[in-house]
Amino acid sequence: MSQTDFDPKDFRRALSQFPTGVTVITTLDAEGKPVGVTASSFNSVSMEPALILWSIDKGAHSLSAFENAKHFAVNILGSDQVATSNNFASRGEDKFANVAYTAGLGGAPMLEDYAAQLECKTWAVYEGGDHLILVGEVIHYRFNDVIEPLVFARGHYAISAQHPEMVKASSPCDSVSQEGDFISNYLLHLVRNLQQKLRASLYPKLKQACDISPEEWRILSRMHSCPIMKMSELTDLVMQPDVALRQTTDWMTEKGLVEYQGDDTLKLTNKGIDVATKLKDIATAEEAALLSTLPSEQAGQLKANIQKLIDTLD
Repeated sequence: MSQTDFDPKDFRRALSQFPTGVTVITTLDAEGKPVGVTASSFNSVSMEPALILWSIDKGAHSLSAFENAKHFAVNILGSDQVATSNNFASRGEDKFANVAYTAGLGGAPMLEDYAAQLECKTWAVYEGGDHLILVGEVIHYRFNDVIEPLVFARGHYAISAQHPEMVKASSPCDSVSQEGDFISNYLLHLVRNLQQKLRASLYPKLKQACDISPEEWRILSRMHSCPIMKMSELTDLVMQPDVALRQTTDWMTEKGLVEYQGDDTLKLTNKGIDVATKLKDIATAEEAALLSTLPSEQAGQLKANIQKLIDTLD
């Protein structure tokens, strides 16, 4: 591909195929005030010494604070910390207003909730195009391995889960049948497996019918019954942070599916309504075909029972 053919938006979509964790990086600015940003551009570098890196946009408001900081902390988020990620990814002035934290190495804020935390001394700062690359030496760390990490992939939040292929692996105990295997009949495992299989069946059909990505499908399905929505409301419904949501809606605008009304309102176009209706029909038919494999009285009760379990856990 020549440089003139290189589409930054399309390249960003290609990179989004690589899942990452979600972190909140924190430090203190020159005045000693806490600073924090959400970042998925985090990776390990070395074990001896223990080095990690992350990168920050040169246009970020907190660039100077991190570029000159002697210490910073990496707060790796758990799966229930979507709101925390969105808070530190926003453009709000006081991101720490309603956040519980303590002071770590060099005063860097350590969030009260986390999947893991790394307290770092700045090792080096490198140029990286439109970003700065910050390398940190890990001085202290801690983790909570009963918490599932928050995952970011294809522009939206996700959770880590056992791959369905793992189920097909034979039991290490030949005497244990699948019926007698605890995990094969465990509700959490069954629900995850069903969800993964449903997605694998539905998403290719949506792509083939309307050239729609899963991210676009989530937006269209939410807006089908509410053609005008605030972006701030939509971000929570589709599990996309504001920046990623706007990237998706920008692509949808180019396709003529949505249009902006002001800075914080999105509206389905007539084409968007037609596509959303077609996708809804495909999804409804897919669901009906699956439920038709059950006796009618069981199919009618299944979703009600699932909702009752969700309400119980809430």
